[in-house]
Amino acid sequence: MLKTVAGLAGLAGALALAGAAPAAPAGSHPESPEQFLARTTRDLEVLQIEQAAATWTALTYITPDTQLLNARGNDRYLARLTQAVEESHRFDGRTLAPATARAFLKMRLNAAAPAPHDPAQRARMTTLAAALDARYGEGKYCPHGPPSCQNLDQLEAVLAHSRDYGELTEAWKGWHDIGAGMRGDYTEFVALANQGAREQGFQDLGAMWRSGYDMPPAQFEADTERLWQQVKPLYDSLHCYARAKLAAHYGADKVPPAGPIPAQLLGNMWAQQWNNLYADLLVPYPAAHVQTADAALKAQQWDARRMTESAQGFYTSLGFPPLPPTFWERSMLTRPRDREVVCHPSAWDMAPGDVRVKACLEPTAEDLATIYHELGHVYYFLSYAGQPLLFRDGANDGFHEAVGDAVNLSVTPAYLAARGLVPPAAGGHDALIDQQMSMALEKIAFLPFARFIDLWRWQVFSGQITPADYNARWWALSRQYQGIVPPVPRTEADFDPGAKFHIADNTPYIRYFLAFIVQFQFHKAMCAAAGFEGPLYACSVYGNPAAGARLHAMLAAGASQPWQDTLQKLTGTRDFDAGAILEYFQPLREWLAQENQGRQCGW
Repeated sequence: MLKTVAGLAGLAGALALAGAAPAAPAGSHPESPEQFLARTTRDLEVLQIEQAAATWTALTYITPDTQLLNARGNDRYLARLTQAVEESHRFDGRTLAPATARAFLKMRLNAAAPAPHDPAQRARMTTLAAALDARYGEGKYCPHGPPSCQNLDQLEAVLAHSRDYGELTEAWKGWHDIGAGMRGDYTEFVALANQGAREQGFQDLGAMWRSGYDMPPAQFEADTERLWQQVKPLYDSLHCYARAKLAAHYGADKVPPAGPIPAQLLGNMWAQQWNNLYADLLVPYPAAHVQTADAALKAQQWDARRMTESAQGFYTSLGFPPLPPTFWERSMLTRPRDREVVCHPSAWDMAPGDVRVKACLEPTAEDLATIYHELGHVYYFLSYAGQPLLFRDGANDGFHEAVGDAVNLSVTPAYLAARGLVPPAAGGHDALIDQQMSMALEKIAFLPFARFIDLWRWQVFSGQITPADYNARWWALSRQYQGIVPPVPRTEADFDPGAKFHIADNTPYIRYFLAFIVQFQFHKAMCAAAGFEGPLYACSVYGNPAAGARLHAMLAAGASQPWQDTLQKLTGTRDFDAGAILEYFQPLREWLAQENQGRQCGW
């Protein structure tokens, strides 16, 4: 269900300053920093639109031609970015207005992979990036030749619904084997991206990524570890409970009662969220009959349009405007039948007024939550549209991911029941624990996965992990943080990181870890603004313009100020903290403590 902000949302700052025109001629009046920013921003409006269009087309119509166009467009963008960053250094040491200094910082940080100065190396890097994206999007498992081919959607369905150990293992291995062909390209891409980062003055690409959080990189690393340690006891309890249930189903020979869990058994291709196991294996009280929206969505024949209109209705109930007509005309909401696409959901800020979503929605509760989430990105785009171009971005990347998820916390059973998608909740202790378990299998199970992915990449970028042990270190970190192991032996002939979209696409991932923490802070603050009194898990701000106004004020700031100032605007606090997520799950925490008595937890 995880998704990505794409198009200009993630690249706006970089694209805006990517193509600085030549410096002022000798003898002319010196150009001020503000004039430089204004000139380069004005000159490159067209380039932004071209790059976004090329990338959109390459992901929604995968052919060698669109790969080429995407690579060439990205090459032009990176060439201009490199030139602009080089020129910007002539202002180093100058005393700058705070907004100007922030704009220069955003310019230097707002590319996930800065290009080397050398044109041939830059062109090679963009070609590799396009090839990795395409290889992921075209990936299939074909055990008996082309007639037997299964794409990721089909293999994910096996992981979600089958409970046959052998079938699960085959589907897991079939998809993960696509990564092997990416290893060489990824290794070369890392070297070139690292070179680009070093040429911009960073130690490596990971250090550059960690420099974008309005604090020293070392402090950011310490803060993310602090957050993980806050939530780790709850994850450990959830892991202990899930492992016991899986061992009871599959047998202790397949799921050791005191060891890590095989990755293919958790209902998700990457074992990152476990909610697909809820109904048949992990529900605490089956008699409580807590239902998801899946059955009603299918029975009532909800399609992608109706699901998206439902999500739009939530945001408009908070006071946000309807989506522009072009959203409906240009978005890709279902998988086309006539071509290969990357279905991974993402929201796109193409150009002023042109916002889109790319997804392959099906009438499921998971996809309903996905579109509510993606519209969080879209309404963020629309809210900060009035900011200068460099500040048309989230306060930090975790903010962008948290908005739609915070809204989803208000999509309570009562909200769904009012829309005829689930029966009215019976209430009571058992139903509450069931509902909290369903949520925790999505929200809490995800946290260690989101934590270790960028730890792996930061160590790859720094050279601490070498190409010779890419796969071994991936699984070592998965075992350390998740308590998960691969279902079959893996070697360095494999490249299992490449089976995850965000690795192939070079999308930083710590944003999702931050988002899964701060979304509960957002939710708590909006509930307070709405005047809600009661337990946090029961709050829905649907239909409350006061909560919407508080949210909009935060979104409208974009990236114009340090994220701590923006967080304070909504929550009254200046730090990320896991207190709200622990408060939300307090009933489940108490229940798990009782349920796990007598079990050996940990791995």
